[in-house]
Amino acid sequence: MTDTTIYCRGCSAILSGQETDQHGHMSCNSLDVYDWLDDLQDPPNGHDIVEVRFKNTRKGFFRNVNKLKLRKGDIIAVESSPGHDIGIVSLRGELVREQMKKYRVEPDDENHKKVYRKAKPADIDKWRETISLEIPTMLKARELSESLGLDMKIGDVEYQGDKTKAIFYYIAEERVDFRELIKVLAEEFRVRIEMRQVGARQEAGRIGGIGACGRQLCCSTWLTNFTSVTTNAARVQDISLNPQKLAGQCSKLKCCINYEVAVYSDAKKEFPDLTRILETSESSYYFQKADIFKKTIWYSTDPEFPLNMVSLNIERVKEIIVLNKSGKKPARLIESTVISGDPPAGGTEYFSDDSLTRFEEASGQRKKKGRRKKKKLKRPKND
Repeated sequence: MTDTTIYCRGCSAILSGQETDQHGHMSCNSLDVYDWLDDLQDPPNGHDIVEVRFKNTRKGFFRNVNKLKLRKGDIIAVESSPGHDIGIVSLRGELVREQMKKYRVEPDDENHKKVYRKAKPADIDKWRETISLEIPTMLKARELSESLGLDMKIGDVEYQGDKTKAIFYYIAEERVDFRELIKVLAEEFRVRIEMRQVGARQEAGRIGGIGACGRQLCCSTWLTNFTSVTTNAARVQDISLNPQKLAGQCSKLKCCINYEVAVYSDAKKEFPDLTRILETSESSYYFQKADIFKKTIWYSTDPEFPLNMVSLNIERVKEIIVLNKSGKKPARLIESTVISGDPPAGGTEYFSDDSLTRFEEASGQRKKKGRRKKKKLKRPKND
């Protein structure tokens, strides 16, 4: 049996044997789901809807009306409009219910399209043929759109499994009149044309890549809902407002900025008003920075520069604010404490270890010992 390379809708896989006929590769799929119930036997009247993936992040739910014994990775023919499409089973069984709840899809909806059959060798051969045409079609479509002077970028093309329809994914800042382009594409490729506009985040999810964290992009692995990200989320977390560091590969603010906003917001509820100036008998102290989780705040005597920095816990800051509101000023920010009692055992050695000159003293003693030894060697022997 020889290895055969097939292109499984967004990734290339080397599969051997008869697996290339009816089983797909599942190691590098976009938005893949781990089926932890896969090793359990299905109940007699189990869930008859399966999740099918197509190219990149496109997925759909189809009803298994013929009660086929499907497993994750099976290549199947499903109903489409018009004709049929070829997809790979990405999830089956009871976990499909949870996925449908996540995407807010009704399981009892009668409009769910059907699973026709497991893909035959002829279906897979035609499917491979259509996949091989996608990149040349995309490049040609870009040339045609540029010749028509359209302000848009065609980022991807997806052929239907039976080669009767092609989906063109494009990005555009403003509304584009592509009616003329559809006519030209239909004449050029002799298929039904469908245009789908995607945003920059969706485009990054379709293409994929490696983020600044060194892992695959969240939008191409597990993230499905794109919520708006604002610079206020970065301010709450005390993140530097550097556009180059805050922007992801889509040139938009990184989605991960929103992940810990709620945690920081809850932690900041315990903090006092950081804009208040702390007044003492010695000087006025201004806020510089804060460690939210250690509950520590740094103040300095200069509002612009970190001069004479002092760290306080939030309880002490609240205490000083209460005193200032009542017209009183503490003598100093930090209350002086007197160490009473005997020092701990080995205390002298402990404090001497922190001396900045401890290494110099040790090296000086070694030099003196070395000199003494040399002098002893130079002494002449008594006859």
